[in-house]
Amino acid sequence: MLSEEENSRLGQLFSRLGKSKFRNSFNLEKKEREYLQDKGFSVIEQHARDFVKERLAPALPKNDGKQTPMKNHPVFIAQHATATCCRKCMGKWHRIERGKELTSQQVDYIVSVIMYWLQISNIRSDSSR
Repeated sequence: MLSEEENSRLGQLFSRLGKSKFRNSFNLEKKEREYLQDKGFSVIEQHARDFVKERLAPALPKNDGKQTPMKNHPVFIAQHATATCCRKCMGKWHRIERGKELTSQQVDYIVSVIMYWLQISNIRSDSSR
């Protein structure tokens, strides 16, 4: 559960992300939407948490800047759309300092950002059919 401050921060973040042509270029394709529907949000949330812990949480992640694929999983698409794909983007967009291991609160925040994007993207996809 996010605090009121984090909810406000999330609103401001998505307002800023909405102005980025690059971040707005990401959408879930049919394959990713079907995967999301088949697995369900709770499983996808666990995938997001696992990816964040493995690929982003270390102080110096392996292949930082190249560790998140651009396709083949809804979480990867969401990470690029929300600037949670690498530590450089997280520093710029989320003010999460590089060179320090992520705290459990930061992991929770990043997963919340990813899941929020997936939920609103799924709603947009449903309404456009």
